[in-house]
Amino acid sequence: MRTPDQLIPLVDYGIIEEVIRPLMSGKEASVYVVRSGGLICAAKVYKAAINRSFRQRSEYAEGRNVRNTRQKRAMAKGSSYGKSLLEKEWQNSEVDTLYRLHHAGVRVPIPHHYSDNVLIMEMVTDPDGHPAPRLWDYRPTPQEAMHIHEFLIRQIVVMLCAGVVHGDLSEYNILMSADGPVIIDFPQATDAAQNQNSERIFLRDVRNLKHYLGRFAPRLKKSRFGAEIWELYRHGELHPDSPLTGRPKRKNKKVDANAVMAEILASAQEASERPMSAYQKKKQRQLEAAIAEAEKMKQRGPKPAAEAQDGSGGEKSRNRNRNRNRNRNRNRNRNRNRNRGNRGGKTQGGSSG
Repeated sequence: MRTPDQLIPLVDYGIIEEVIRPLMSGKEASVYVVRSGGLICAAKVYKAAINRSFRQRSEYAEGRNVRNTRQKRAMAKGSSYGKSLLEKEWQNSEVDTLYRLHHAGVRVPIPHHYSDNVLIMEMVTDPDGHPAPRLWDYRPTPQEAMHIHEFLIRQIVVMLCAGVVHGDLSEYNILMSADGPVIIDFPQATDAAQNQNSERIFLRDVRNLKHYLGRFAPRLKKSRFGAEIWELYRHGELHPDSPLTGRPKRKNKKVDANAVMAEILASAQEASERPMSAYQKKKQRQLEAAIAEAEKMKQRGPKPAAEAQDGSGGEKSRNRNRNRNRNRNRNRNRNRNRNRGNRGGKTQGGSSG
């Protein structure tokens, strides 16, 4: 077959002896079967940054330190240069994670070489020597599903003890090799201690395994390994061989009602001893005045029957009399002024004649 352009430099340097055939192609990388160092290996060729999706990477990349401030600004801005840097950091993270987990004892493809956007690693094979199928393509019996789940849970524990959360663990990122499951694809792996999203991501990984393998072993659907493992990790009590049950004990503490009431009374006492503000004093005076007015109304006794009938307490009658007197005085003053004007006109007329 024709050698892909990305693999030509490695062929020229003798790192790759032969490109045998393509194995698979995805959104982020293409994998080829190659011969390197006399072994049949897998060469993962990462695609160009412009062909990759950068969505939701922030929740995985949190906690990854970039020392160069110029590069950090470019990555945050999302420029073409920043995207290429982010892509490089994304690839380096997967390579570093593979070496880290391999040394920790996690069953991952053994990395051999990385350069020029190409990662050469162990070829994971089935019992017949063919490329191993994904867990999605494997149909286990209920007993096999239980064993697979138990093995993967223990692998997840070892990964977390090494400070790594896979981030995208599912039936598509697990290969069924001749000696058991192998976990692959780590570009989105996150630091459990530095990333504030790590707990949610970890619980999702464990839940994905439970839901898929629970199709074949329904007993797994009731397990709660994720919460149990993370609780041990949070308290610093998680070890690679920590015993697990999948049924963590819930802490149902009884509420001390006496202590709660004592706290409420203490808070009320403290609030009463605190000096009032000017606004509070004003409201207090208004309340006291309203109470005094209510006491006066109570002492006056019930309203007269006539006032109770019209519903106004005699107020309408008093207003009617007041308006009548006001109109009478107004008319009286108007007539007085008119008479004064008439007398003044007659006097002027008589004197002029």
